Amino acid sequence: MRMRQLPVLIAGLSLSLTAFAAASDSWNIPVNVKKLDNGLTVIVSPDHTSPTVGVSVVYHVGMRLEPKNRTGFAHLFEHLMFQGTPNAPKGVFDKAITGGGGRNNGSTRPDFTNYIETAPVSSIESILWLEADRMKTLDFNEKTLKNQQDVVKEEIRVNVKNQPYGGFMWIDINQQAFQKWENNHDGYGSFQDLEGASLDDVRNFHRDYYGPNNAVLAISGDVTPAQGFALAQKYFAAIPKRPTPPTTDFSEPLGTAEKRIEQSDALAQVPAIAAAWKMPARGSRDLAPMAVLGELLAGGDASVLYQGLVKGREVALNVDSLYGLTSPWEFDGPTLFTVFALYKPTSSADAMLKGIDDEVAKIVAGGVDAATLKRVKTRMLANWYNTLESFIDRADTLAKLQTLWGDANVVNQIPGWIDGVTSEDIQRVAKTYLTQANRTVIDRKPVVKTAAAAPAAQPAAKN
Repeated sequence: MRMRQLPVLIAGLSLSLTAFAAASDSWNIPVNVKKLDNGLTVIVSPDHTSPTVGVSVVYHVGMRLEPKNRTGFAHLFEHLMFQGTPNAPKGVFDKAITGGGGRNNGSTRPDFTNYIETAPVSSIESILWLEADRMKTLDFNEKTLKNQQDVVKEEIRVNVKNQPYGGFMWIDINQQAFQKWENNHDGYGSFQDLEGASLDDVRNFHRDYYGPNNAVLAISGDVTPAQGFALAQKYFAAIPKRPTPPTTDFSEPLGTAEKRIEQSDALAQVPAIAAAWKMPARGSRDLAPMAVLGELLAGGDASVLYQGLVKGREVALNVDSLYGLTSPWEFDGPTLFTVFALYKPTSSADAMLKGIDDEVAKIVAGGVDAATLKRVKTRMLANWYNTLESFIDRADTLAKLQTLWGDANVVNQIPGWIDGVTSEDIQRVAKTYLTQANRTVIDRKPVVKTAAAAPAAQPAAKN
């Protein structure tokens, strides 16, 4: 994500969820899909409640597919996409969108890179022209490359190297949990690898992965499907498709032996732990139950681990969770469910793990009661629908689901998958995946600061 851009928060005014759900307990997102002759998949989701629009272009490439010995390259390339083209020099993209009251951003994840905009609907043609323009080519030059190499390195300093705990709960844990390079390397990148990137690397990456046949364009907001498809045809149809490199097999089995690592952290004030388990595959019958189980365990102050470790045993200071760097629905290869917590200096990693194991064992043995399961599902569904109210988030979700699942209509299936999870399903996935053998643990401890030695006594001065 570009450091200078604030996260996009709101796409525009949208009708309240209660109005959408007045007739039923579900909200069916309109999804209209068309593929252009050059392979670009276009999705239009009309919503005329606000004269605004959200646009997302998702490319099916991310950290997992970046070149070997070029860690961090997919992220570096995301930055370069904002540095101008022969037709729209540096600064034009941002000025054209923000000058009209819009916002834009981008981010890199293991399996995709997304570029998002929101603006008044009157700006839609400008947005699509700009996106098509940088899909065609970029302004490849040494000055821009060097500048963005330095920007990404500074982002790593700010977000990882000079931050307590850094990215140990997603960078370091991946390096320890996975065996294949595609899955375990540092997606932020080493300084050496970033500095080694050449203009040829940049040109080849754009050629190989940034063609229309490797992209999904989603438009949500105050447009009709006919208008959206016509505009996509107008601005993108002339871009020729380009061959993409053959995919590699980066699948991995579940773990067979627990892995424990201890790290020191000079910036941390209290110790922390990250415990990660390999997730079920995307599309498997265990995915939705695993998502609900994760929410049950670490979804807020009412969660099992918060109540058990923070409130009950009083060994933890907080509890949080991660699904890699995405949501439980947005990955296309091996990923982790990770529980991250700060714990009291008077406690230990062993006490934390015992507390986690005890809570998981209760679920395996007795499942989850109906009232708790309903509460967890309601929270998940509320969060899901609230996200989709924003036009920019709706467009982005549709584009990512189409990219990863091959079907944007998954957006309307996920609520049913969540609602259909039973206590028995949760018991099954807890027993299958949340095992010690499938777990990787990092115990991150503050560096013990010793008092400075007292200065040696000086001999008395002679008169």
